[in-house]
Amino acid sequence: MSRDRGPRRLRRLDRSALIAASLTALSLTASGCVVVHGEKEVLPSATKAEAAKALKEFTTAYNAADKAYDSALDEGRVTGALGAIDAARLKAGRATSPGGNPAHSPLELSDTRFAIPKKAGWPRWFVADAAANKGGQARWVFVFTRHDLDQPWKAAYLTLMAPRDVPEFKTDEDGFAEAVPADSKQLAIPPGDLSDRYVSYLKDGGTAFADGGQTSRWRALRKKQAERPGLVRQFIDEPLTNGDFAPLALRTADGDALAFFSSRHFEKQTAAPGASVPVPSKSVEALTEGEIKQSLTLEFVSNEVALVPKGSGKVDVLGRIQGMTAAKGE
Repeated sequence: MSRDRGPRRLRRLDRSALIAASLTALSLTASGCVVVHGEKEVLPSATKAEAAKALKEFTTAYNAADKAYDSALDEGRVTGALGAIDAARLKAGRATSPGGNPAHSPLELSDTRFAIPKKAGWPRWFVADAAANKGGQARWVFVFTRHDLDQPWKAAYLTLMAPRDVPEFKTDEDGFAEAVPADSKQLAIPPGDLSDRYVSYLKDGGTAFADGGQTSRWRALRKKQAERPGLVRQFIDEPLTNGDFAPLALRTADGDALAFFSSRHFEKQTAAPGASVPVPSKSVEALTEGEIKQSLTLEFVSNEVALVPKGSGKVDVLGRIQGMTAAKGE
């Protein structure tokens, strides 16, 4: 799977609507520690054995949902940005193929590595990256979260990264990783501010982010697509920072941070008088409310992974997975 390069032509939106078709997640289960309300003790989020068990349980649920195009089969194992993308993918898939996914091929993960931070309080979370039977040589990098011992682990983030881009994480003597606080002032941008700063960059540009496919080249593509004969495109971006869309970050061995964050994006296509919006695919129609007369507004959710330098410097957005989650015709 290649990295998403931004909104595409409408005739290719079925790719965006189904971009999570080969997405999967890992999962880890309970920490096994006794936890009380108001806990302040720093504890590991999970053990590697629990992580392996949860990974197997999630993969089973995801493959079942993908085969049947039925979100009920894995909705208890996804959340946040990945959950929104996955649910829309399955809804669109069922609309185009009510009998299930004719192209279903079970996802298989191997060579899995876990980065499990010690932290106090909730949510508990960890990172897992693995090789897969899809996506070429890319590493599938997941973040799993849960808010209580009685809840299953759910995958909130998934991005595909080149093996060379997956950093070495800082670990303690027991092999556990270090979570970076959302308000950390030790980094060029605090993790909690990444989503806001990213959408501001997409609108106005600036120097906070390094050039690349998810930054400067995406802005250039949007500018190119903004106006074409008979059709105008408008782009609006919004940060996503609450609940399971909240950013999470781990300290790397050299003191930087690998951060995961979410964002929402809208693309409104308006036809000129006497013209019409191009006919959308069936998968886009399945996610569309209202009648498409002169305009169609497409809504996307993205999850990004970025390397944030310590001190100062430019944030490098290493990967982004985006999926269409809704649309409105007017």
